[in-house]
Amino acid sequence: MTKTLIVIPARLAAGRLPQKPLALIEGVPMIVRVWRQAMLANVGPVIVACCGEEIASVVRAAGGEAIITDPDLPSGTDRVVAAMNQFDAGSDYDIVINLQGDLPTIDPNDVRQVMLPFAEPEVDIATLAAKIEEASQITNPNVVKIATGTWRKVVDGQVARAVYFSRQAIPANATEFYYHIGVYAYRKEALNRFVQRAPSYLEMTEKLEQLRALEAGMRIDVTRISQIPQSVDTPQDLERVVAMLRD
Repeated sequence: MTKTLIVIPARLAAGRLPQKPLALIEGVPMIVRVWRQAMLANVGPVIVACCGEEIASVVRAAGGEAIITDPDLPSGTDRVVAAMNQFDAGSDYDIVINLQGDLPTIDPNDVRQVMLPFAEPEVDIATLAAKIEEASQITNPNVVKIATGTWRKVVDGQVARAVYFSRQAIPANATEFYYHIGVYAYRKEALNRFVQRAPSYLEMTEKLEQLRALEAGMRIDVTRISQIPQSVDTPQDLERVVAMLRD
């Protein structure tokens, strides 16, 4: 039976919204809201991989499990691996989900949906996408787009193979564009292989970590979901989330 672990990487050094994980949303720190949504997915244990005691104490006070990792790690994925190695010393887990700590409105069902592509054993990494409905987002370089192969029906949704990710509008001449949602599920072996590789040319050019995996020949498949969860990167994003949760 496949065993899944969810890891939420969190650090305080966010340029556009300082101390982002601790930002209060209706009185609850954002990292706690994300942890709660992950717990509601009910796919396995949830741990927060944090950079220090300040975040860890908030998570633990809410009843969660936090693991402190080296604050100088270069990426959230490296933080996920460091926490995983501490938590899963016996290599009991087959799938590791990297759930970003700035998605306080993520639907627990979408966390479950990210694993649909693993029905095919050739898939190394799985992620999520949703159709872009606002025309302005197609050309917005802060919105990462994904080009896929043909969508195929599976029992619980639609899945396609990821061909490329870009900040540009891809593919050219398309009538529909898809927003890449930064939730990743990895086969554990693939995750270890990924972090052992140096950053790649395309990754550094586009500033998109997942391109390292594609350059290495790893297969990424994507599940199509119906809504784009609101991420929190700026004070304005935080205001939007607060307003959403009040409605």
